[in-house]
Amino acid sequence: MNPTRRSALLAPALLAPWLLPGCAATPAAPSAAKRGSPFDLQAHRGGRALVPENTLAAFERAMEIGVSTLELDIALTADGVPVISHDAALNPDHTRDAQGRWLAAAGPAIHTLTLAQLQAYDVGRTNPATKYGQQFPRQAPRDGQRIPTLAQLFELTRSRGADGLRFNIETKTDPTRPAASAAPEPMVRAILAEVRRAGVAPRVTIQSFDWRTLALVAQETPQLARAFLTSPRTLRDARWTGGLRVEDAGSTPRLVQAAAAGGTGPVTWAPAFADLTAAQVAEAHALGQQVIPWTVNRREDMARLIDLGVDGLITDEPDVLRALMRERGMALPRGLKN
Repeated sequence: MNPTRRSALLAPALLAPWLLPGCAATPAAPSAAKRGSPFDLQAHRGGRALVPENTLAAFERAMEIGVSTLELDIALTADGVPVISHDAALNPDHTRDAQGRWLAAAGPAIHTLTLAQLQAYDVGRTNPATKYGQQFPRQAPRDGQRIPTLAQLFELTRSRGADGLRFNIETKTDPTRPAASAAPEPMVRAILAEVRRAGVAPRVTIQSFDWRTLALVAQETPQLARAFLTSPRTLRDARWTGGLRVEDAGSTPRLVQAAAAGGTGPVTWAPAFADLTAAQVAEAHALGQQVIPWTVNRREDMARLIDLGVDGLITDEPDVLRALMRERGMALPRGLKN
């Protein structure tokens, strides 16, 4: 690590007084509302508890319910088109071929298929015989859905008049399996090109577990918002965190702060939710970061995290979170009419 960068990272001046060594207490983290911003209700993969994931049908349903942000994943086709898919290869849990048959095993890697080839597959239904399909008993099938392009999603939201809706776009690259997907550079360039073409940059956050892509975003478009995803697994392997280590930083929020250097846009820490603490939320807030955990589906977990003062939640169950927010008197995102 660059000594100057490490010195800045570890400087006590970055922290609020209650986070300095030797201080006894950590106050409760302020809520999103008290920090002057509305709570961010993010529909994970479009809200896959309700409609098959990452389909235009799912995103449209989420808009009708009323969410702040559509969370989605991007893969890159062989002809360089950013498409909305969580999986690097076609997933047999929710993919059928042109004859309507479930794939017997994982299909081709998306980056080996052209967009035209990809459009032969139907992703509008989840296979009920799989463990994946059994997770979402409320999910309504939408036969005939194809893996959409990012451009199609932007056009859908424009046509529905969802001018205030945000997009949280995850780059699906894996530094431990470089051959499984497109490389970070073409992935980032393709996403940013579509964002610029649609004129939606002020409403876009780019997020990733692979922090190399977030560094590239800062180089290309420094003002764009970025979200640094973390899990216990990725924090143990510096390949995910751009070579930075928690051991050097002292905490995950400070690791995120170091990784965010070079960008001028808003910074979000997006941690796995299970072990998140009030002290971590307070530390991230003191560093100017938002905290938006993933993927939170149980009502009791949602309530606990709201009480910790997080700025939003990523959930498969946007209607459940919205109902909880209403009960608590929290401001609700506008839903679109059917």
